[in-house]
Amino acid sequence: MTFPYYASAEQIMRDRSELARKGIARGRSVVILTYADGVLFVAENPSNTLRKTSEIYDRIGFAAVGKYNEFESLRKAGIQLADMRGYSYDRNDVSALSLANTYANALGSVFTEQAKPYEVELCVAEVARPGKPKPSQLYRIGYDGSISDETRFLVMGGATESIAAALKDSYAADLDLAHALSVAVAALATPTDTGNGAAATPRELTPGDLEVAILDRNRPRRAFKRLTAARVAELLASVDGAGTDGVGTDGVGTSDEPGESTAGSTDPAPQ
Repeated sequence: MTFPYYASAEQIMRDRSELARKGIARGRSVVILTYADGVLFVAENPSNTLRKTSEIYDRIGFAAVGKYNEFESLRKAGIQLADMRGYSYDRNDVSALSLANTYANALGSVFTEQAKPYEVELCVAEVARPGKPKPSQLYRIGYDGSISDETRFLVMGGATESIAAALKDSYAADLDLAHALSVAVAALATPTDTGNGAAATPRELTPGDLEVAILDRNRPRRAFKRLTAARVAELLASVDGAGTDGVGTDGVGTSDEPGESTAGSTDPAPQ
């Protein structure tokens, strides 16, 4: 007589957590931080089409790490939900908190009810409308549906501990765009612990290796804007060349890419 396979609920949840964490850790990291004029997204992502950051609604942005096909489906669902809610009620009724809660409920249900959890970690960010003193908001949503809010910065993906430690040492409130970008890039370049006691050298990240976008609170309606590699290089050079004289907080430039770029692939590899 054969006995059916048995595993305790605790063991099943532990295995699912381990699977999701390993999938997320294989992806490249994303840094999201607040600066004087909004929210800055910086991702290590050399692809020009497979985006980790996105616009969700007028003042709301999205970032993700993990399996691309999984977080892309969540991104599209969030856009559809925001559009439907804004059309049915009022555009001001669409908030990052409501979207974050929806994502948390969906991921939590998948984690507890399905055989395989989503190998993703999400961030939903929002900036206030011009003239309103409300601070920028960052919400982190985990693979298991856990949700937390941040007011300064958050890190997702692989090597989060070393990057977060670097940000704690270098981040300051109300940085201008150029200095905030410099801080984020330096943190992403932080070497990981090799485990053999040898001193590791920081990696060198070029503007072509980065995906950079902002939520600019000074823009009248659609706050999300992508920064081109040329603009990123210009901002980083302004910090390196001028020392303490950074660009102004309104120095976003006119060569950047406005709005959202739709990815055209469903490659399931971790991003």
